[in-house]
Amino acid sequence: MKKITSLLAVMAMAVLSLTMTSCDEDVYVADTLEGVWRGNMHVYSEWNGQVYTAYETEIAFDSNPYEYSTGTGYWIDYYSGAPWDYFASHIEWTVDDGVISIYSIEDNSYFYIYDYSLSGGRFRGWMDSDYNDPMQFDLSKVASPNWDDYEWGWDYWYDSYYNDYPYPYSRSGAAEAAKPVRKIGVAPDTIE
Repeated sequence: MKKITSLLAVMAMAVLSLTMTSCDEDVYVADTLEGVWRGNMHVYSEWNGQVYTAYETEIAFDSNPYEYSTGTGYWIDYYSGAPWDYFASHIEWTVDDGVISIYSIEDNSYFYIYDYSLSGGRFRGWMDSDYNDPMQFDLSKVASPNWDDYEWGWDYWYDSYYNDYPYPYSRSGAAEAAKPVRKIGVAPDTIE
């Protein structure tokens, strides 16, 4: 009976060590992820039949001190040649079994980072979104989060655009559907 109890105890410790290892790795990834990362995420936005490509992306990850593999932050895409200079969105993120899930609040979209490396101030890997458009990315760590005076979401630009320029859309219905949509991947030349 003593041998069976000992054997069960060893098996229980083995199972617990496997489950704790995954959790420890997620905490390590979350800890390494904390900070501001800048580079190319291959982001583009479609609006009004046009495609606009972001030339740079900045993502900040702030860890939740009470839940070690989760947090909040922001995601800002910078554009040139678009009617807007940038698109800023608050994010909520988690690391679960090594996959980094990012929820963009202003987009109401999810992005998933997998098959990545986080070392030497570089963050590289593959990302996918709700639109099922996997794309490689390459970011460098630049600093701690910078919560400057950004206008969050599309509303800051969209409201001023339609207040300054008359358009055949009302603020309800078609106008709401006409807001730009953030996507990742190689931007098509035009939208048909």
